[in-house]
Amino acid sequence: MDIRDIRDISNLVRQTAFDIHAFHGNGHLERVYGNALAHRLTRSGVRVVQQHPIRVFDEDGTLLGDYIADLLAEQTLIVELKAVRTLRPEHAAQMLAYLKSTRIEHGLLINFGSYRFEIRKFALNPARRRSIGSD
Repeated sequence: MDIRDIRDISNLVRQTAFDIHAFHGNGHLERVYGNALAHRLTRSGVRVVQQHPIRVFDEDGTLLGDYIADLLAEQTLIVELKAVRTLRPEHAAQMLAYLKSTRIEHGLLINFGSYRFEIRKFALNPARRRSIGSD
């Protein structure tokens, strides 16, 4: 599959996640949704890394800790999955931390745990070092 830009990748991930939610509904563990999303995206020709490591460094290069993002699509989009009743501010903060730590500019926060499908897109503007989250 020839994916040209971040919008194409984001749209494909969004649609695929929505289709998974429609088929499986809510109530499964986060890992089940992650496996389904990775499987379907890979089948569509998207390069996906599950459990992508993120290392956090201090300004002097000292390693401060590690995170693990649920999915990294095409090395340009971090996808964080939840299976909770509703997305909370701390979930958005987690996504923003991932974006800042990796210097990757785009992320999707997807909640499969709610009856109503939830997804939020995040974009980090590296020039201004501020983040924008949208529904």
